[in-house]
Amino acid sequence: MFSGFMVNAWIVATLVAVVGAAVGFFVVMRGSAFVAHAVPNGSFAGAAGASLIGVNAIVGLGVFSVAGALGIGLLGRRGRRDVATALTLVFMLGLGALFLSFSSEYAPEVYSLLFGEVLGISTNQLVPTVVLALVCLAALAILWRPLLLASVLPSSARGLDPFKIELCFLLLVALATTMTVPVVGTALIFSLMIGPAAAARAFTVRPHVALALAVAIAVAIVWTAIASSYSTNWPVGFFVGVLSASAYTVGRVWSWTQRRGAGGRSAAAEPARVRSGVLAG
Repeated sequence: MFSGFMVNAWIVATLVAVVGAAVGFFVVMRGSAFVAHAVPNGSFAGAAGASLIGVNAIVGLGVFSVAGALGIGLLGRRGRRDVATALTLVFMLGLGALFLSFSSEYAPEVYSLLFGEVLGISTNQLVPTVVLALVCLAALAILWRPLLLASVLPSSARGLDPFKIELCFLLLVALATTMTVPVVGTALIFSLMIGPAAAARAFTVRPHVALALAVAIAVAIVWTAIASSYSTNWPVGFFVGVLSASAYTVGRVWSWTQRRGAGGRSAAAEPARVRSGVLAG
């Protein structure tokens, strides 16, 4: 389990978990779960197009991820973002269907991008994944303060352009997508972005603590999923999805018991708790 090709799987899956949870923290804070679903799922069209013309699939992923993020940002600037997100996703999926219709030769490669190939990571994929992970985490560190203020305390984010912050956030999701989709697929990265971060938020309102907890939960999920898949020969995606949902359920149950123990706290008080946690953190 810890030799040969499995070493690459452990390393890359850990990096994917860290990046997915870190970016997912802001996805949850900003209520952008639909965006985190649309950008990775739409980006597969870029991989299909790249394979069709003989270009590296990661290039296609990157181009379509960025294009999708910019499309959502620009179309949603003066309209409803959920509508802009849906239209962008539909457009990219339509292009993907067109590219796939031209040739079925690359179907296995595209299939692996949809559902991941974490147990088939080659040494050649290791360096690009590490580089992209470091770039993504560096960008997140630079954007941490303004993005946090704009997400939770917009009234305190004076001097910050909300549209520019939104574009930076969307491009961060696109970068994370480019790095993670070749490893865990479009379906699994959505689970890793949403489940651990949402569970962590249920346990604490302090941003730094929630971020660290989300990363810890995500790493625990992928490690457990890889070990379970290796032992049972069941798909890694099954374990990642189930464990992510289970982590969120545990977080919600814990939050509910805490409210009952405190005599019942109204849902309206939640935003105030989050704001106080940001100021304290």
